[in-house]
Formats: sequence, C-alpha cells, structure tokens
Amino acid sequence: MRRILHLSDLHFGRSDPALETPLLDKISELSPDLVIVSGDFTQRARRRQFAQARRFLNRIDAPVLSVPGNHDTPLDNIFVRFFTPWKRYRQAIDTELEPEWRDGRVHVVGVNTVNRFEWQRGRLSSHTSRRICNAFGPSDSDVLRIVVMHHPLEHGPHTDKKLMHGARDALAQLSECGADLVLSGHLHEASAAPFDTAPGLMFVQAGTGLSTRLRGTPNTFNMIEVSLDNEVSITRFECDNDLDFIAGDPRHFRREGQDWSEINKTTSAEARCYQLIRKTAEG
Repeated sequence: MRRILHLSDLHFGRSDPALETPLLDKISELSPDLVIVSGDFTQRARRRQFAQARRFLNRIDAPVLSVPGNHDTPLDNIFVRFFTPWKRYRQAIDTELEPEWRDGRVHVVGVNTVNRFEWQRGRLSSHTSRRICNAFGPSDSDVLRIVVMHHPLEHGPHTDKKLMHGARDALAQLSECGADLVLSGHLHEASAAPFDTAPGLMFVQAGTGLSTRLRGTPNTFNMIEVSLDNEVSITRFECDNDLDFIAGDPRHFRREGQDWSEINKTTSAEARCYQLIRKTAEG
C-alpha cells in the first residue's frame, strides 16, 4: 500500500492562517508516503509569501513533490515574470520545476504547465508530453504512473476558465503511452473520475488547501491510496466549522480492461472511522 496526499492552491498571501496547524496536524496523523502539491503556493509570488510557504513545507515530515502554478510567477511585475519567472520559486520551494519520485509501487513525474506570457492560461507542448512518456520506461510496467501538473487537462461545463493550450493533444498522448493518473489543481474544485475522452486515464483534481478564495466548496485535500494490485482509493478530506479536516466516503477505482471503473466497496461508516482505523493500525 502506498499513501499519497494531494494538496493544491495554498495561496499564501490569501490563505487562512487558522487552517495551517489543523492541516499540518492532519497530514502528520495520516502519515503519507509522499505529499504532492500541484502548484499555486502563493497569491502574488512575493518573497514573503514564498517564505510563508517554505515554513509550511518545513513542518511536513514526509517527502514533498511539487510543481509551480500560475500564481507562483508575479502578475504585477512583468519584468520578473518574463525574464526570471522561477527565481523566487526555486529559492523557496524547489530548484527542480519538474521533479520525479519513484519507489517500487508508484512513479510520479512533475510537469510545469505555467505559461509566463499568458498569466492564467497554461501550456503543455507536445515535446513536454513526449518527455513525460519517455520518463515512463519499461521498468514501470508494474507500477502506477502518475503525472502532476497545475492546470487540468479537462474542464467541466461549469468552468469559465480557458482550457490550457495543448491540453487535448497531451491527454491523447498520455493516454496512449500508459500514464495512469493525472493530478492537478487551479480550479479550486475537487473531483476524481476517468477522463471523459480518455477513460484509461484517471483525472484527480484537488481543491484549495488553505485559500480563502473558495468557489462554493470548503477547503479540501485528497488522500490517494494505491493497493498492491494498483487499485486506487481516493478520499476527500473537507474542513468543517471546527477547523478539522474530515474524511468523506472513499471512492475506489480499478482497471477493467483498458479503462478505469468505479467500484462500490465502502459505506459512510468507513469514512467516519477512517482516522481511528489508521491511527490504531499504525500503533
């Protein structure tokens, strides 16, 4: 079993400080093997906001893999955004913009989809898609192959943001080369389902972990659990009025042939007992 905690859109500079300790406590309690942050650490890419993000990350004991979001390059400083867009991110968060992480069960590839010349709308080139596919080599045939990016490859009909450049072509390429999950953020909405046009690829969308810029949903994060047979369970944790992140009903997905299908294995009682079971099991 591998346990991957998926955060996104922390937006320091427009975050709720009261949520930081409850979120960090929950991360510690869940004891993930890896924490993934799919971009937007800051609101305006200012140094003090990156410093806040760095202090937050320093309090996480697990390995962290992250990619930048569009808010991690400045909106109001065109010179910095065009000529040194990643300097502050590299100094505070990670020198690698497209990191990788692997063990015997999963292989994670990070992708930088930020387009410095079009601040909100991302970009994913065919060259980048080929690089991702090449990263998943023959030795990955028995592991879960995960791609992490800030901008989603697919939007629902209720989303007014423009789909990033190259998204449809990238979706087709990643599906053909055997990627399994794509993790993203940007929309401040959480969801999990096979892609509409590529059911062999799972779309896992994280909401916002700390931001006050809520879009009709509470602050959330995802826990992704990968079993030995690559069955995937996804649990959404939502912040309640007591500032506690509470587990919802886990959703379970399994490959049926070439496509992902959702299977019904749980009840609400399991979700309510999630934290107690994990705490007891870990001694």
